[in-house]
Amino acid sequence: MGQRGQLRRCALACAASVLALAAFTSPSFALKEKPFIEPVLEEPADGTAADFSASRVTYDPRTKQAIATGTVKIVYGPYVLNASKVTYNEKTGVFEADGSVVLREPNGNVMEAATLALANKFKEGFARHLKALLTNDVTIKAQYAERHVDGITVFETASYTACKDCDVKDGVPLWELASDQTTHDQKEKMLYHVNPRLKIAGHTVFGLPYFAHPDPSVKRKTGWLYPEFKTSDVMGVGVVTPYFWALAPNYDLTARPMITTRQGPVADLEWRHRLSNGMYTLRGMGVYELSPDRSEAESRWRGAVKTTGLFSLDSDDVWKLSWDGTLQSDRNFLNDYEYDDENIIKSEVALTGLWDRNYVSAKALHFESADDDVDNNYLPTALPYITGEYYLSDNVMGGDVSLNWSAYSISRDDSNTPYTDINHGTQQTRAMAELRWRSEFISDGGLVMKPFARVRGDVYFSENVPDPTVPSGQRDLESASRVLPAAGVDLRYPLIANYSFGQAVLSPVAQVIAATDETDTDIIGNEDAITVNFDHTSLFLEDRFTGYDRYEGGLRANVGLTYALYGANGGFIRASMGESFHLAGENSFATGSGLEGSQSDLVAAVLFQPWDSLSLSYEIRAEEDLSAINRQEALLGLTFDSFSANIGYTNIAAEPSAGRNVDEEWVAADLRVGLSDGWSVFGGARYDIENANLDKRTIGLEFDRDCMNFKMSYSAERYADDTETDHKVMMSIDFATLGGTSVSGNF
Repeated sequence: MGQRGQLRRCALACAASVLALAAFTSPSFALKEKPFIEPVLEEPADGTAADFSASRVTYDPRTKQAIATGTVKIVYGPYVLNASKVTYNEKTGVFEADGSVVLREPNGNVMEAATLALANKFKEGFARHLKALLTNDVTIKAQYAERHVDGITVFETASYTACKDCDVKDGVPLWELASDQTTHDQKEKMLYHVNPRLKIAGHTVFGLPYFAHPDPSVKRKTGWLYPEFKTSDVMGVGVVTPYFWALAPNYDLTARPMITTRQGPVADLEWRHRLSNGMYTLRGMGVYELSPDRSEAESRWRGAVKTTGLFSLDSDDVWKLSWDGTLQSDRNFLNDYEYDDENIIKSEVALTGLWDRNYVSAKALHFESADDDVDNNYLPTALPYITGEYYLSDNVMGGDVSLNWSAYSISRDDSNTPYTDINHGTQQTRAMAELRWRSEFISDGGLVMKPFARVRGDVYFSENVPDPTVPSGQRDLESASRVLPAAGVDLRYPLIANYSFGQAVLSPVAQVIAATDETDTDIIGNEDAITVNFDHTSLFLEDRFTGYDRYEGGLRANVGLTYALYGANGGFIRASMGESFHLAGENSFATGSGLEGSQSDLVAAVLFQPWDSLSLSYEIRAEEDLSAINRQEALLGLTFDSFSANIGYTNIAAEPSAGRNVDEEWVAADLRVGLSDGWSVFGGARYDIENANLDKRTIGLEFDRDCMNFKMSYSAERYADDTETDHKVMMSIDFATLGGTSVSGNF
């Protein structure tokens, strides 16, 4: 539903007013930044001689001063100094350089200055008209700079920018942070600014009397983080003021208290801890609502706890334990306070092992509704859910042998799930193991033969599986066991032709598979094999079901043709088409899947890309006699230097057996046009043809350069069963090395 009101618009305006301030303190994710290398202040070893070359050198033994003029280059330990004139005082150990002074430090930083003095083995010094070029493309300018022996450097009338190549008129950087005085404490790794101003294109857009923040070398440091703004109908406007405690190198604490206009304060505390073999997090949120009538919660005390973890259990990193869990007081808390917008929250604990080609995964899964339209009673809990695969190290009859296994135990309160044509009981336990062999042989004539065989066994215990043939409409506790063997061969004969403009490969494909019929489908629920999605990518799979609760049985033949043309210029055409024939035995597929008859739907696809700037794809699933199209998708893509566009069309017929009860048809397009000087406009829309509804649309403006990114957009979304439209405005800004932030509002 769309969220409206003056409070939301007020929050957006307030958030925009602190945009520049937040940019000073927040981390940037939009720009790829170069690593910052800290200044190196190591002093040359005792007795190190200053090697130099110059056009002329004079030495006064009375004053013990050496003066080098002309093109002067001095190497003093790891430092290299170039200037027009350099004076060295042997008594004081001070170097004084004048004229086109360039000092290269051991880490690669370069200092340019009109005059420069260095003392105490380069640990102290001062410079006039300084320009420092740092290794991460940052430039610092100052009228005067003084370096002290205690690691403190003071810059007078200073500016800071990461715009190495992004200048506007008169050589002004695209953005810079200017200050009357900036002090850099290298021991504390802090920068202190007096009267800082953020300038964009030479114009001041924001200023403060005083500002302090960690220097670019700091990854984590105790202090305030940038504020956040949230809005919702329940809480009104929320202002978050995070504070971060770097308690130790391997653990920290973050408090994110939020003051809301309708519900009062909301507590939020997160603990993070990294150990030698992994890490975990724990976060808790809670509120005592001052206006409980705004929410539908039964209690005024509301909250949630979230935790994650990942640990390696052995030195070889084969076995890992992980978890991701959420517990909330009621289903709407996380959505009401803008912590999470998911409709269904999944919690899991997992133990995994991965070595060579083998793996084992054991999970416990719990699903909880976070939406009033989703009923908790039919969401399942799986304890356990186990899968694994093991390959024998030795070949058997020229092929690989593997063992797959799977087991789960699922329970739910209600079997009346939204999947009306799919059996879901209240409880089901399954154990399955499958032994598989596959090989590959290539004849002298080029025929590729891939024989395979498998035998699968499974055991089921199911309860309350829907069945309209019994008086209660549900079966009591039922058990079933099955042995399901299958064997087949895949034959391909690639034919290759070479031309002056490229190479073509044509491959007829034939596949024959024999398997026993699927049994006991009326007493077994379908939990993991609901979706089939039959298309050209699944035509030649041994079993087209996506899980093990269903099994493709009978005798069938899959035939098709693949073609590829690769041009000398890098362009290509790839195409495939085919059909499946059910020759004998029971067909396991439901109506609407495209595989339910003795002859399947036809499936085909083509991808045409003559140049990098143009691509056209089309795929189709149609009735065997071409009387109807059950699925088709087309996509046209264009990409040039300053222009890119995509337009697509999708038409999918209803398939109740897969949970899709209505036809879906829409056309969607997106466009981006580059303007001058890094500006571009973009937009997109999707039109739901089936419901005659423009259900999604976006328009925006972006400025993107190496040192700065700014984006502003408007989007709207409307669902077919909804009478209102969700509107959203978003704005984000990122400065290289300083960071960025974003604000958004719904109305």
